[in-house]
Amino acid sequence: MSSPSPTPPPLTPENATPDQRTDFNIGEEYGTARKSLPPAGIVAICLAVVVAIAAVYSLTHRAHPLSSGSIDDVVSVAMPGQDMVMVAINVSIQNNEDKPSWIHTIQASLDASGNRFQDEAAPGVDTQRYFQAFPDLKQHALDILTPETRLNPHSKVSGTVVVSFPVKADAFAARKSLTVTITPYDELPVVITK
Repeated sequence: MSSPSPTPPPLTPENATPDQRTDFNIGEEYGTARKSLPPAGIVAICLAVVVAIAAVYSLTHRAHPLSSGSIDDVVSVAMPGQDMVMVAINVSIQNNEDKPSWIHTIQASLDASGNRFQDEAAPGVDTQRYFQAFPDLKQHALDILTPETRLNPHSKVSGTVVVSFPVKADAFAARKSLTVTITPYDELPVVITK
């Protein structure tokens, strides 16, 4: 029977040979950004490419109104005893899309005497009463254009919108601009200025 071979002494830095030593520093953390992320230059290049692609896409796929329009006629009537005018505006709107759309809102704004005024289009029921009270307002009127009016594909709809502004008749006549904004559902607004 042979005698058991002696157990080697435990390996310590003092008794290890050069090829048995490691340069491992237990104090160094491998969870830091310097050790786990790619170099900053590569990250910057990738980020610049993503931003450039997003910018090109947003410029080429920019939303635009699918409809167009025009203001055909404007008639105003001064409200007696008030510094106010009631205005009948004939507008036409063309649906340039392959599918129908519906008008969601109709607004008009006035730039006169250095001030801006805005009003929603009067409902159809009120518009008929205004036409009875002010016959001059009705002289060039078409069918009333109201929200929920259907715009068929590639068709044109014309109608009258009635609004009021708190200005005198001469200030309205000397206006800087009159704008009608028609907003169809799921589309950008059609802004018509005269």
